Amino acid sequence: MALKTAAAGDILAVSGITKAFSGVKVLDNVSFSIRRGEIMGLIGENGAGKSTLIKIVSGIYQSDGSLVLDGKEVSIPDYITAKSLGIAIVPQEFNLINSLAVFENIFLGNEIRLKSGLLDKQKMRELSARQLEELKMPIGVNQLISSLSVAEKQMVEISKALMLHARFLVMDEPTTTLTRREVDTLFSLMRNLKEQGVTMLFVSHKLYEIKEICDRVTVLRDGRLISVDEIQSVNEEDIARKMVGRTDFTQIFPEKLKRNDGTEILEVKELSIKGLLHNVGFTLRRGEVLGFAGLVGSGRTETAEAVMGLRPINGGSIKINGKPAQIKRAQDALAHKLAYLSEDRQGKGIVQGFNLPQNITLISLKKYLAGFLINKAAEARKTAEYVKTFRIMAASQKLHLRYLSGGNQQKVYLSRWLDTAPRILILDEPTRGIDVSAKHEIYEFIHQLAKDGISCIVISSELEEIIGLCSRVYVMREGSVSGCLENEHINEEEIMFYATGIKGTA
Repeated sequence: MALKTAAAGDILAVSGITKAFSGVKVLDNVSFSIRRGEIMGLIGENGAGKSTLIKIVSGIYQSDGSLVLDGKEVSIPDYITAKSLGIAIVPQEFNLINSLAVFENIFLGNEIRLKSGLLDKQKMRELSARQLEELKMPIGVNQLISSLSVAEKQMVEISKALMLHARFLVMDEPTTTLTRREVDTLFSLMRNLKEQGVTMLFVSHKLYEIKEICDRVTVLRDGRLISVDEIQSVNEEDIARKMVGRTDFTQIFPEKLKRNDGTEILEVKELSIKGLLHNVGFTLRRGEVLGFAGLVGSGRTETAEAVMGLRPINGGSIKINGKPAQIKRAQDALAHKLAYLSEDRQGKGIVQGFNLPQNITLISLKKYLAGFLINKAAEARKTAEYVKTFRIMAASQKLHLRYLSGGNQQKVYLSRWLDTAPRILILDEPTRGIDVSAKHEIYEFIHQLAKDGISCIVISSELEEIIGLCSRVYVMREGSVSGCLENEHINEEEIMFYATGIKGTA
């Protein structure tokens, strides 16, 4: 029976929460409570039910069971009701309008008006600038969202939620695109909010973040509640074991490939984009896992997009297999067997309203044509192979991508590019929003691709990922290559020295 009251000191109790999609339960009788003024961690593998649970708390989904807020059972039929109850959410996937300015997005649905009824844009600009200054994010409030990086968009989402002055703040993977410095700023702000009595539900796949910022941690697995623990009583391995339901943990990174044949498959020289990139040069060897590190805004993503023909360049040259390559558009890159997994999964990747086969074969559809018709059976067989390879959790191939967890969406996105049979694969933040077990699977697959002779470029803000995966690492700063590291020089200190300008040529 669902509880109708919360214990003294609890701001929220969820009781008997059950939710199913297409007949498959994603939450099964989940019950726990959150104390007033605490930071509660919420963790679990992709598909464990975390995102579904927070969407229920914030009124986006409805479910069986009860929600008790401040000791009273409440109904939250929509997000507007949630806001009126003091509940706000920083979503994992951005809810921003690209054609509007930063300040307009921050106040979207919460606009300030003059007595005349007109929008008080000056006031909204001032408050937005103040909030972004507190977050130490130098974004112009008049900039269009479309001009921002993924990390900058994340800070706008955080500002948007904070501007609501919520008493219960849900943060769904807010740090996935942020540098360590930006995470420190966010955590400092969270501690200040806690002192002011704000309660936070913090979702993260980074176990060290859970240990650092949370008072307690709730673990979900396969839609069920596994435990609620005081953070001091568990370590990272304890949490990981509860997440995956097993006790044996191998090294998360596969052993680095000790050698490749040394053949340069890609050579980039003096690549330039006015105001963004300055004489960027690097080489990629056949069967190599090459890393690109650097702070947000250093030019890593812009370099990848330029190589893929997604950004027009002002100068520079590209050679593939020793021959000059003219890559002016994405189709040119595909013809040269290049593939690019974008960091912006939502904006440039998956199609939410398409099912699994439609997403996977979106680029390689010609392979599945029989005359003017699509060979649906062949599509389904290939999709089944990727579902098995990546352990994609979906009730049916017909399920639209919007109903999959972020990690499973990422696996579908990766499957799409692999279906083009690339020889060079660029992966930009490939494990963003993915749990520890799924990360291991992705790392193993990248390792296997390299063994099979496919060259991989990994762009990542997680230094542990760069250090654990890559045989060489280019570090970028302010649109230029600051240095190239190999062997024992691939360590956190050296990377940061080059990323911040203590060392290097940028």
